[in-house]
Amino acid sequence: MPGAIAIVVILLLMPVIVGTSMAALAFVFGQLLYKDGEARNEGSELVDLNV
Repeated sequence: MPGAIAIVVILLLMPVIVGTSMAALAFVFGQLLYKDGEARNEGSELVDLNV
């Protein structure tokens, strides 16, 4: 019986864990792309217009 309860708890928590980890991964990836874009376009007059 404890095994069944553990499986149910894991199945209930799995979507939360996956969603949180994907959000963290998207945040890190977005920050890396933002810094890369800033570095590649340094000195461009269009960077000042991007608010």
